[in-house]
Amino acid sequence: MTERGLFVGRFQPFHLGHSFAIKYILEKVNNLIVLVGSAQFSYTWRNPFTAGERIEMIYRSLDKHDLEKVLIIPVDDTYERNYIWVRHVENYTPKFSVVFSNDFLTRRLFLDAGYSVLNVPFYNRKEVSGTRIRQLMAEEKEWKNLVPNGSREVIEEIGGEKRVRMIFQSRRIENFSY
Repeated sequence: MTERGLFVGRFQPFHLGHSFAIKYILEKVNNLIVLVGSAQFSYTWRNPFTAGERIEMIYRSLDKHDLEKVLIIPVDDTYERNYIWVRHVENYTPKFSVVFSNDFLTRRLFLDAGYSVLNVPFYNRKEVSGTRIRQLMAEEKEWKNLVPNGSREVIEEIGGEKRVRMIFQSRRIENFSY
């Protein structure tokens, strides 16, 4: 078993696919760093939740056994030069030996930096994605069955569904042409 892995995501919001991925990864590694990327963004359509809210979603969604093996770290994506992003991540995290990601750019950057990079099987990808969940929230349709209870609790406590609807509505107004 590998010592420590890295799993990168924005987790906007943390959903059942992410939960499935973490359980899968924990079968492959002793410890896991969950990197909450784009930590500086919030209150936008693509990134409606703050880094702290996303960390809380993850924390509340994992069981105690998994939490003992997981370290959650937020990292800003403040560099406009992708080639130095891996070094930026390394400065914020303990050492890791393998990266888990399906994102093309993330995979390419870590491969170029010399890391082993593995895919994570998708969990019902057609139904479970952050984009789809945010869209369902904006349209006041059922989304709660697509996230773990911990994420649902946090989203309800912070008025996250209302926030997503307001962001969606303001986006539609801004895109309206006269």
